[in-house]
Amino acid sequence: MQTTLIVLLAVAILAGMAYLHKKNWGFTKLVFLSLVVGIVFGVSIQLMFGAKSDIVKNSIDWISIVGDGYVSLLQMLVIPLIFVSLVGAFTQLKMTTKIRKIATSVLAILLGTTAVASFLGFSSVAIFNLGGAGFAKGMTASSTALSAIKDHQEQLKGLTLPQQISSFFPQNIFADFAGMRSTSTIAVVIFSIFVGIAFLQIKKEKAEVAVTFARGIQALRAIIMRIVKIVLELTPYGIFALIARTTATNSFATMSKLLIFIVAAYVAIIVMFIVHAVLLLINGINPITYFKKAWPVLVFAFTSRTSGGSLPLNVRTQRESMGVSDTIADFSASFGLTIGQNGCAGIYPSMVAAITAPLVGVNIFSWQFVLTLVVIDVISSFGVAGVGGGATFTTLMVLGALNLPVTVLGVLIAIDPIVDMARTALNVNDSMVAGVITAKRTGELDWNIFNNQKDDVNTEIE
Repeated sequence: MQTTLIVLLAVAILAGMAYLHKKNWGFTKLVFLSLVVGIVFGVSIQLMFGAKSDIVKNSIDWISIVGDGYVSLLQMLVIPLIFVSLVGAFTQLKMTTKIRKIATSVLAILLGTTAVASFLGFSSVAIFNLGGAGFAKGMTASSTALSAIKDHQEQLKGLTLPQQISSFFPQNIFADFAGMRSTSTIAVVIFSIFVGIAFLQIKKEKAEVAVTFARGIQALRAIIMRIVKIVLELTPYGIFALIARTTATNSFATMSKLLIFIVAAYVAIIVMFIVHAVLLLINGINPITYFKKAWPVLVFAFTSRTSGGSLPLNVRTQRESMGVSDTIADFSASFGLTIGQNGCAGIYPSMVAAITAPLVGVNIFSWQFVLTLVVIDVISSFGVAGVGGGATFTTLMVLGALNLPVTVLGVLIAIDPIVDMARTALNVNDSMVAGVITAKRTGELDWNIFNNQKDDVNTEIE
């Protein structure tokens, strides 16, 4: 009976949001409302029944149909969107030289900010004095956590760091399109780049074939983008369900046990957001205007914990709300999904490594350790999966390269969802910052669109 009432209340809230949507409430307002209402709803049922109660579990199972269904629809679009976006970027390109400039700028920003993020992760551990046995004392890893780590370790078993990097390259592209490997996403990115380069070469030799291919990609891209448009209409409902589950099922006791780590991680992430703002400012871009426009994307990334699921909204916001050209928006969002994620490949692995190293007698305050950690973080950031668990996979690569144990990682998985929300938002923001700055540097930023104070991205179906 109580489960039914909770589910009916959630349905009523979703119906109320649908009514506001019909009354043309702004997209950003709806996203913010869904976030606040979801937090209040989730915290309330946890306070009434407890995070581990059957009532909460059964209620959230039903409510999660909306959240998980929405994330599944977005993840359905990730691989096709990467392919048509990257190949489409080549077919729309006017000058071959510009593609090199765009790719170089995007990669430099993604990797450069990852190096800074790695150092901030290490600094946060040092400032909060988290290094060593004192942090993990009295804590044990759950069987679920150990199982998750074991699954990731199996994929890395017996592989050196160079061999792990070699696994990024596609072998069976159809298997990678089906997402059969943890590195499938970057494999599709690499394949798409090869297709784009082949198109540019064919364009010089057989113009008519290139025109036919470009039209086919343009038609396919139009279909994919229309599906994106339809799915994005569901964003406020998905966010409500996702944040309600997070706040209802993560017990206050669990969070308080590792509160210092959570605070340290969030401090590092917030400082990295400030670094992004400074980068925008240095490049003559108003960070306040930028963050107003990026807000809906960051809220979704925060609640869904999937950079891949955020890809459609990321691309659309860059193009329609920030004035970034199609080519650059496609490149920055797609590259940022698999390369140089500031949260999952920069801050988090660095923090875990800095906490773990003293357990085996390593002096983390030597410049050799810090430099090695930053370099390995940047290298490992190639191929990070833009889905839940990507940070664990990357962190295992870093720990393996440094010959460090995984004990602390098993403990931290207990509160990983709390940290992962902010990590994912930072990952997505770093790809958007790369897109906007690159567009500014290459003269492909539409200032009229960027400075337009319109509330949000248009997601209405035409």
